[in-house]
Order: sequence, then C-alpha cells, then structure tokens
Amino acid sequence: MSEVMSVAQKRDPALLGPSDDLHVITANPAPPGASVTWIRTRDNLKLRVARWRCGARSVGTVAILPGRAEFIEKYFEVVRELLERNLDVVVLDWRGQGRSDRVLCDPGKCHVNDFRAYERDLEALCEQVLGPSCRKPWFALGHSMGGALLLAHARERPARFARLVLTAPMLDIHSKLLPYALSFVPNVLALLGLKTTLVPGGCREPYESAGLSGVVLTSDAGRLQRSLAVIKAAPELAVGDPTIGWVCAARRFTRQFKSAGFARGILAPVLIVTGDQDSVVDTSAARRFAAQLRAGQFVSLPGAHHDILMEGDPIRARFWEAFDAFLAGR
Repeated sequence: MSEVMSVAQKRDPALLGPSDDLHVITANPAPPGASVTWIRTRDNLKLRVARWRCGARSVGTVAILPGRAEFIEKYFEVVRELLERNLDVVVLDWRGQGRSDRVLCDPGKCHVNDFRAYERDLEALCEQVLGPSCRKPWFALGHSMGGALLLAHARERPARFARLVLTAPMLDIHSKLLPYALSFVPNVLALLGLKTTLVPGGCREPYESAGLSGVVLTSDAGRLQRSLAVIKAAPELAVGDPTIGWVCAARRFTRQFKSAGFARGILAPVLIVTGDQDSVVDTSAARRFAAQLRAGQFVSLPGAHHDILMEGDPIRARFWEAFDAFLAGR
C-alpha cells in the first residue's frame, strides 16, 4: 500500500489572500470570491478544489483540469478571464501535486501506478463538487494530462460535460522526451522494482524551473516568472519530474487513444488547441485524433509552446477567440 502524506499548510499571513488554503502573492492576485473545498477520493486521498461564482448571469460552469505538476494558483489569470465571460469556475489539484495529498512520502516526486487513480480524482470532483453545487451546463478545460483524462472520462460519461476544450492534450509523449530507442527502459526498470524512482536524469526540483533538458514551456518570460514566484513563496505546491511508474502508467493510458474507434465514441463536441513549438506532447497525435472525432475542431497556434494559457498575449488572444466561438456553437 502506498504511503500518503498530506501537504503541510502554510500559515504566513504575508503570503495568503482570501483563504488560508490558497497562496496569493502580489504578482499573482486571486480573483475575488474564492471558496476552497476539500474532497476525498474512494481510496481516501484528500484533494483541494477552488471555486468561483460569477453572479446571477452565469451561463454555466467550467471545470479546469490542470496538467502534470501544475497547481490551482497557476490558473488565477485564466479563472478571472472565465468569470468575465459569465462562467462559474472550478479548479482541481490532482493527487500528488498542488496542496492535494501526495502519493509518496517524497513530495518532489510525481507518481501514480495507474492513471485510474486520476480518474478517481475526477469522479470525486464531479460527485462532490459539480453535482451538488455547480450550475449547468458544465464545460471542461483540460491541459496536457488533464486533457487526456477528460477524453477518457467523456467516453465513459458522455452526458456529463456539454463541451470540452483541450490545450496540448497528452495523447502521446513527444519523441524528444522519450526516444524510441529508450522507450523500453521504464518498463525494464519497473520490473526491477524501481517504480517510485525518478526517471533517468530526472530531478525533484519544480518542473517550471528544472524539468527535462531542452523543454520550453512558454515563450512568455513574465508569466513563467510569475509561476516561479508562486513556487518560491509556497514551495510545497510544486513537484518535480515523474517517476518510472508514472511514465509506464502514462504510456499504458495513452495507448487507448491510438485504437480504432476511441475518438468516435466521444459524443460531446471537442476543441483541441496545440502549439506548433510544443516539445512535451506529440501534436501530430492530437491532430489525427481531432480528425476522427464526431464533433471535433483542431486549432494550431503558431509560435506557441506547451503551456498555451501561459503564453504571450497575442497567442492567448487567438486561443480565447477560438474558445469563445466554440462555446457559442460556431
């Protein structure tokens, strides 16, 4: 059985904003009206969820599902922009990151043995937060790992989300990160009992500041520094590189997206947005997948890296233009 360690709560009043459960700094103000909820999964992990309501003119709720190693505070700017669109917002910290329970005693490692664990997180969010207290229709905005998990969820629960928006979905890991010649190594190491060991060359430092060599998450230095400032103020939010077990689990999970008919089984309309400079996930896999969807749209943003919502203003403006048209049914 995996050991579980709760992230220690930070109580420095100079850093905290409207809730002791959110970390707010001057460079990254929280949208007003935040409400933090703690939910429990079926396997008894505690997850942090933040909610915002836009007022009486709400046209629905957007659930933001971040990528690997991300945290709620990174999405404050996006939350604000969604609220301005008369959308309520819910943001989840996946297990093992942000202030949700860690899976291992070492908080710097990103680990799961199976991606069904993340699926339990999403189910808990729907049952304990969206269902009881969030206005419909429900939309979902998933980044990278969060986008891939949304697709799997939408296939199993076709009526739950009215529309899905995915940025840089992790349908396959970029070959730069996992060359074919080395693709067998994680499985071999896992068989040797090293599932909770960091990937070869990996480190425990925050993904935004360290990560894998040569990876550029965004071309916008200001937004990158904002994320790093949050991590510096609240280092317990961050997580480093994945473990061997996580990589093996990710490869098993993404294999389903290559199977014939998977995309056709998703009934909800899906917008997939990628960057042509992404070096983290395989954007060609996302393009092929979008072409197979019943109601799919694909947008490639020139000059954008992996963190599309943390990119520069011109790139983000093109994203929001596509987002607004898609939610309006155009």
